[in-house]
Amino acid sequence: MSFKDAKKGETLAVVNVVRTARVSPNFVRVTVGGDQLAAIEKKGFDHWFRLFLPKEEGETSFNLPNRADMIGYLKYLRMPAATRPYLRNYTVRDFRPGELELDIDFAVHGDEGIATRWATRTQPGDTVAIIDQGCGFDVDPAVDFHLLVADETGLPAVAGILRDLTRDAIGTAFIEIVHADDAQDTGAPDGFTVTWLVRAPGARPGSLALDTVSDWTPPTTNLLAYIVGEHALPTGLRRSLVAKGIAKKSIIFSGYWRLDAH
Repeated sequence: MSFKDAKKGETLAVVNVVRTARVSPNFVRVTVGGDQLAAIEKKGFDHWFRLFLPKEEGETSFNLPNRADMIGYLKYLRMPAATRPYLRNYTVRDFRPGELELDIDFAVHGDEGIATRWATRTQPGDTVAIIDQGCGFDVDPAVDFHLLVADETGLPAVAGILRDLTRDAIGTAFIEIVHADDAQDTGAPDGFTVTWLVRAPGARPGSLALDTVSDWTPPTTNLLAYIVGEHALPTGLRRSLVAKGIAKKSIIFSGYWRLDAH
């Protein structure tokens, strides 16, 4: 099981920013809306999508392919560089189909990265586009325990999973954040323990979660693990869990980004 199993998106929605809000010291929530959201199915959990952002200077074309497969990506790359939108992957924080509104939470600390700059500066009416991709998380009623681990970039995904798991689900979540006030209400089932790990200034993102969970003893090997964040966290923790007897097929993991790529 992994993100490679998420469906190939076929739904392109060109939408507009409705409002923005600073929900915590290091998170900005951008709400987008528009009639084209009606074509997107609400999937819950860690529902993710391709996000196309406007150029920082000049005009942007949102005449995009409606698929995110290889052919669609090649068509995207063949767009003129001067007007081709930036492409990033993000998770739905909340989707209200009846109101045609979708919330996206951006982890923003510092002014690095195109998405961070856009999220902190965008205004109502600005245009973006999304291509629906589906879920990376797989519900498995046969497991006895769930382990969810993320750094701040994976917080929306873990929060969505905690919100949408059955109320009798049992497990633990470790979420690494920059500031204690970045913790959010997750709506976790009663049988879940949610631990917020506040990273020390200057420490590598994901390192505290990696060290903490590597020292953690699983209560059973019949568990489903979900690990996302800076690539060293999911890859390192996957190795640790396998060494503790967890089957590789029971670990869903994705490196959302690379520290050395910034």
